[in-house]
Amino acid sequence: MNLVDSSGWIEFFLAGVNGPKFKPVIEQRDILLVPVIALYEVHRELSRKVPPDAVAQCLDVMRLGRVLDITDRRAVAAADVAQQHKLAMADAMMYSMALELGATLWTQDVDYQDLPGVNYFAKP
Repeated sequence: MNLVDSSGWIEFFLAGVNGPKFKPVIEQRDILLVPVIALYEVHRELSRKVPPDAVAQCLDVMRLGRVLDITDRRAVAAADVAQQHKLAMADAMMYSMALELGATLWTQDVDYQDLPGVNYFAKP
């Protein structure tokens, strides 16, 4: 299983330098996990940069993976992960879901850099 965080999705959709590193992971839709919080963050960021129709198309691509809702159990687990690894709420939520489902987290967010189960690509 793979989970691409918001930074990876945004890099992919905006055709950034690291975008091609996320492409093969995103294309494996049968093992792709998409936290609902990633939809929020991607929508928020892309809405500032691209037309609404393009944002909607990007979100539809994300929804081709398995969308993961935030449940009460996941919220509590994320709080524990946040405290343990000193992560912000959204980062903790995504990392906690990756841990829960045994997924590899793909990112270019430096906050995840040294965590187990993470494939980190530094921003150029």
